[in-house]
Amino acid sequence: MSATREVKFSEAELRRQASDRSVRDLRDPRHPGLYLRFWSTRDRGTWHLVRGKRWVPIARWPDLSVAAVLEVLPALRQRLMRDPATAPVASGMDTVGRLLDWYGDRMSRDRSLSAKRKAGARSAIARHLKPRLHYLTMVDVCADSLDKLLMWPCQAEVSLSYLRQMFALLLTAFRQALQLGLIDRNPMAGMRFSDFTKAKILPKAARLRDVQLPEVIQKLVQAFDAAPGDAMLALMMLAHGTRIGETRRARWSDISLAAAEWFIPAAHTKTRTEHRLPLTAQLRALLVRYRAIQQAHGYDGAYLFPSRRGQPLSEAQASAVFTRLGKGAWTSHDLRKVSRTTWTDLGIDGHIGEMLLNHSLGKIASTYIHTQAMQQRRAALEKWHAWLDGIGFSAIHGLKEALSEISRNRMQPANGAASSNLTEFVISEDSKA
Repeated sequence: MSATREVKFSEAELRRQASDRSVRDLRDPRHPGLYLRFWSTRDRGTWHLVRGKRWVPIARWPDLSVAAVLEVLPALRQRLMRDPATAPVASGMDTVGRLLDWYGDRMSRDRSLSAKRKAGARSAIARHLKPRLHYLTMVDVCADSLDKLLMWPCQAEVSLSYLRQMFALLLTAFRQALQLGLIDRNPMAGMRFSDFTKAKILPKAARLRDVQLPEVIQKLVQAFDAAPGDAMLALMMLAHGTRIGETRRARWSDISLAAAEWFIPAAHTKTRTEHRLPLTAQLRALLVRYRAIQQAHGYDGAYLFPSRRGQPLSEAQASAVFTRLGKGAWTSHDLRKVSRTTWTDLGIDGHIGEMLLNHSLGKIASTYIHTQAMQQRRAALEKWHAWLDGIGFSAIHGLKEALSEISRNRMQPANGAASSNLTEFVISEDSKA
């Protein structure tokens, strides 16, 4: 089987010729140099561009249809003239737009990714990557084309940190497609973000400093009376340095006053690892007070921060809380940042601080450190909460009042029984929750 047959390229004609095993190669006089060579299975083939005696594979059929290969043929001829060693066009992904469609769909069905990350990728693809790169053919993807169509125009419109995220998404899409055999080469291989700009990505300036915390605490004291849910969300984040997504979805079943621990499931964390935070005496007293307020208002449900529909606050609803509290001066993330900064000023070990924030410790640390350091974490939070007490936190959690009440009960026991300490006090409340 070595015959080459002249035909007029069309999908129907290719499938008819595929049934004739006496034919190996097809060519169309209207498109000199373009050949289709059938595989032995006859249901697939490889498009070639023949230059002299050299057969350059450019794509696979039927992954790349007749119409698709003819569409990219002029650009491919020019590319091969500039660089004779150019690798082939990729399967059916003849344009970056098709690659992004595939990768976007793949991400949307990846259960290991958070809803927030999926939404971010979907937005980046729809608003920036596809509008600029949709019709860019695979053979024309290079540093120059990406710089002209994407990197340089976008740096004038979005932050460099966001542009770097888009670059990383595009690079990952190419890598994944290559690993799965969907493309025959990665045109972005070896590219770095620094190839396109030497500007440094600076961290966002802190909008909240420790010297401002006394004023913030006083506002939260007032807010706790008027809107206890709003104030409690901010206080939980400030007291533990947690993320807004971790905090807004907290359940009462994740809070153990008896064990003095707040458990955050892996599904709720950015690092996808479960997180355990010690609860200080101040926080246990605060949780008891807050639960009593919820119950007094008729709520005895599962969440610390419920929405009107009985589910936890949504991302938008939680963000609105900090719009009300911060009034544009600070955000939820500023609470996390000021907590971490002040921990350093208080002399709290940096490694313990990172563990409290549930940051990834890196491969080496994760390999050699197999402890949650709960005692060290508890000591760090006790030091932090004592510092917060000094600027007004005690007026919210009411720990001294609770201890005073326990002391009076101890002096005047009812029926010969008395609460002996705060732990018994909070456990009794916990049992009602």
